[in-house]
Amino acid sequence: MASYRCGRVALMGPPNAGKSTLINALVGQKVAIVTAKPQTTRNRIVGILTRPDAQIIFMDTPGINASRGANRGQLGKIMHRSAWQSFENAECILLVLDGDLYVRKPEFMDRDLQPLLAPLREELRPVVVVFNKVDLFHDKSRMLPLLVRLAELLPKVEIFPASGLKKDGVEDMIRMIVSHLPEAEAEFPADQLSTAPVRFMAAEIIREKLFDRLYQEVPYTVAVEIENWEENAEQAIINAVIYVAKPSHKAMVIGHGGSGIRETGTEARKELKELLDKKVHLELWVKVRDDWANDQNFLHALGFGSEFEA
Repeated sequence: MASYRCGRVALMGPPNAGKSTLINALVGQKVAIVTAKPQTTRNRIVGILTRPDAQIIFMDTPGINASRGANRGQLGKIMHRSAWQSFENAECILLVLDGDLYVRKPEFMDRDLQPLLAPLREELRPVVVVFNKVDLFHDKSRMLPLLVRLAELLPKVEIFPASGLKKDGVEDMIRMIVSHLPEAEAEFPADQLSTAPVRFMAAEIIREKLFDRLYQEVPYTVAVEIENWEENAEQAIINAVIYVAKPSHKAMVIGHGGSGIRETGTEARKELKELLDKKVHLELWVKVRDDWANDQNFLHALGFGSEFEA
């Protein structure tokens, strides 16, 4: 009888490579928020896939940016540290790259890989490069020069073209990941999908809806805190505060005549109802807090940088 396997897998890569979409596809349910904007993930999100032969503990991480400026400030430092902590704790590394971007702009690949090359070249653990978003271009021959370049830059890694959005190649990827994990018993119950608390997931859902609706720099200066949570068998009453850095951002979040905040609440409520499997009464407030992204105590109170592990 084959031995059971269990281990941690860190999804690393540049911003907007599709890591959160891929981890949701690998787990089979939504455990990380997904938007079209880079740097959506701020914490290490842990998703758990349990199969008859193995348990895989996936760690979705904030994007690692080649620009030093991207890591300035307390929030940027926490995000950077969170990504590398996942790297250190993993048995297997999944480097996720935006294949569609590099097919269109090949010169970007070397730039984006720069902060990752040195540690990955020295890595003794299994490393798999996921060339993601291959569903977005029809002529697959266009990626061949890029795959050759990847093999030159990282000669010891396995390269796996895939699409997290369409789930193309996901089953084969899971089998390959399992083969790299150590023999060990499962760490979590079979029905557990994530280590994130429900309150954190609710705040993330609200933040996702804000990202979807807002533009320019506003989403990156938005944080969500669950202030009050009351729940019974039939209904959950959730009060949440949306923090912004400037009064002008508050006006944009609220929208003309309150239309923006109502739209955010409506969309978030739908998803929260599915998450909790009950009616949800959601109330949102918007508050201005100057320079909150550099207030370390405030960031920790919001849960940024939390590991969500027992």
